[in-house]
Parts: sequence; C-alpha cells; structure tokens
Amino acid sequence: MAGLAGRVPDADLVATLRRAGCVFAEDEARLLTEAARDDAELGRLVRRRVAGTPLEHLLGWVEFDGLRIAVGTGVFVPRRRTELLVREAARRAPPRAVVVELCCGAAAIAAALTARLDDPEVYAVDVDPAAVRCARRNLPGGHVYAGDLDAPLPRRLEHRVDVLAANAPYVPTGEIGRMPPEAREHEPRAALDGGADGLDVARRVVAVAPRWLAPGGVLVIETSERQAPALADAVAAAGLRPVVVHDENTGGTAVRASTLRR
Repeated sequence: MAGLAGRVPDADLVATLRRAGCVFAEDEARLLTEAARDDAELGRLVRRRVAGTPLEHLLGWVEFDGLRIAVGTGVFVPRRRTELLVREAARRAPPRAVVVELCCGAAAIAAALTARLDDPEVYAVDVDPAAVRCARRNLPGGHVYAGDLDAPLPRRLEHRVDVLAANAPYVPTGEIGRMPPEAREHEPRAALDGGADGLDVARRVVAVAPRWLAPGGVLVIETSERQAPALADAVAAAGLRPVVVHDENTGGTAVRASTLRR
C-alpha cells in the first residue's frame, strides 16, 4: 500500500487542527498525512490528535538532536531543551567514553551521544517497562536495564563512567495539575513528578553520582532556572564542582558537575 506520503494536506485538515489548539497545524497536518496508510487511518489519527493525544505518540517518534527517537503510548516525550545536556556532555567526553543515562525514558540522550561520540560504551536505566522497550529500540547496540535509578548497573562500572546524564523528573508535585493536558494525561506521572520542590529524584541522582563517575567524569542533569541554585548546592555538597548552564533558544537549563582528576 502506497499510503498518503507526499500528498499535500487539505485546508480542512489544517483548520481542524488549528481549532483544536495545535499551534503548528500545517506541520502537524503534513506529518499525520505522511504517517497514515489511507484516508480512514488519517481520520483516526486526526480524531486522536484533536482529543489531546501527543503528536509524537501518534507518529511513533520525535525529532531530537537530529535523530528520530522512537516513543510509544504512555512514554515521556523528549523535549528539545534536553539537547542542552547532549551538547554539554559531548564537549567533555573522551574517545570511547563510558556513558550512562539514568531516568532514561526513551533514552534520547544516550542515543544522541551514541551518534555524536567516537565508539562510546552506552548504558541506560529506567523504572518504567514501556520506556525500557522504547529505549531498547533507540539503543540497539547499548545496554538498557529496567530498575530504580542506578540499582541495575553492573558494579564493574564503578568509577569508570565518563558521562552520567539524567533528565530526572523535576516538576513540583503541586504544579503537575497546571501542566498541559498532553503531558499530565498522556505521560507517566513518575516521569514528571519531582516531589514537593521538584528535586527529590535529582538529589538521588546527585547522591549516587560519585560512586560511578571516573576521575574527570561529568554529571549533566536537567532542571529549571528556578531550581538550579538548590540543585547546584546539592551537587557541591556531594563533592562535585557544579556549573549552571542555560540555553536561551530552547529554555533548557542544566547543572553540569565534574569530579577532580587524579
């Protein structure tokens, strides 16, 4: 079946998406048309999009750092702002770096670093089974584990990790209800909820980082501008040297931290 790829979306489809609040209605109409095998499937995709299903869940992928990252229903959708972590890590990673992504979701960061770095050894961990399935699709040559934070990592990685990256959940519990419906209704709460101040999981990542980081290794962890000073304090208390970095174009904020070289 040839499908509808290459067909120009009609004006009614664009108008339907625009009325539903899709800011980039023309782009979404084109992507949905390309994804549909026939008009019946296109109609089903459009109805689901109008009902609030994230576009990325309908397409089965999201563009991230120049890659198509597989995502599925109920899986956190990587945001463009998280590309900041990839850039910060890639600048500091040695050849054949050992890379670990915690709270990996679909493993977008790990996949992007796999593409950017010279022959890295890549590991990713997430507690959610659906996310782990997506991560394994995005890291066919990597090691993907199901489990809580760093618990499943092999002990042979202790003090050997050159890059430890995490987009841990950092939305304060009380602010979940104010998030867009696409996020709060279609993404797992565990991927969003960071506790009372949003830093519960991030602090856990910071606490385990010294166990895994190699001398000169780097931790990169996403946060918000508001939370960055508190997270930087936690990083310093763990014996690492924090730097807050921000990307004005995407609104991304991260704390980058390094260990001392021996």
